[in-house]
Amino acid sequence: MSGWLDGPVLSVLQRGLEASSLRQQVLSNNVANVDTPNFKRSDVDFQTVLGAALGEDGGVLPMKETLSQHLSGVLGPDNNGVVIDQSTSLRNDGNNVDIDKEMSNVAENGLYYESLAHTISSQLGLLRMVIEQK
Repeated sequence: MSGWLDGPVLSVLQRGLEASSLRQQVLSNNVANVDTPNFKRSDVDFQTVLGAALGEDGGVLPMKETLSQHLSGVLGPDNNGVVIDQSTSLRNDGNNVDIDKEMSNVAENGLYYESLAHTISSQLGLLRMVIEQK
């Protein structure tokens, strides 16, 4: 009976919520440091985070560099899927946070999180209906 809650659908949805929560923390950090000199914005690589959470080849896909000018993939210090954008600088103080873009990303991530939470609620509702029918 406990296997109902350990199913693949709920597991993937749970991992998606965790990845979205991590992204919310990273985006909030970007917004909080919008006026910090030399601060570089970060974001979360969802494919890496979700793949690592699901145990797919460690979550890292090898990249092929065909030209020496290609940028190599960079993970955070603990390979958690957080990527720091060192390549751009929007202002003279070295900060590269665009507050409009960050707020758009926060809203987008909020909608994603909400849709996952709604889907989990629907899945649990189906389980509740099955249990009540027995």
